[in-house]
Amino acid sequence: MGKTVICPGSFDPVTYGHIDIITRAANMFDRVIVGVFVNMDKKPNFDIEERIGFLRRTVGHLPNVEIVGFDGLLANCAKECGASAVVRGLRAVSDFEYEFQMALTNKKLNPDLETVFLASDAQYTYLSSSIVKNVASFGGDITNFVPECIHDEIFERLNRKGKN
Repeated sequence: MGKTVICPGSFDPVTYGHIDIITRAANMFDRVIVGVFVNMDKKPNFDIEERIGFLRRTVGHLPNVEIVGFDGLLANCAKECGASAVVRGLRAVSDFEYEFQMALTNKKLNPDLETVFLASDAQYTYLSSSIVKNVASFGGDITNFVPECIHDEIFERLNRKGKN
């Protein structure tokens, strides 16, 4: 049996940075579960089914990647999916403190669960879903932030200028 890992996130919306981390994880591990989580601290612009759909269109071609929705604790989802590790991308030092805290919490909840940090590709260190939402909301060009196959759907939903 090979190594299964989970790449969690809200993916609201998925960006090239997310896709990079997922693709690299798929090259490193036998099975990658992309866990689309409900984040209680955020009000999503896209419902969970839309976010899962975006991920299927952007990373669904990777044969060892599965996409699941989950509302609950990551440590529990990992256990249910048979994942032995969490894969998280780090864009900057500022990400580390939060991610380290989450890694220790997950380890307390599920002692068999490890966390693997992947440094973001330099071209994506600034990129986040929040940036995409902000730029699109003012009618800005998000072509370099999200894949073409989901671009229009994301832009149309987020563009406030088109709604005024």
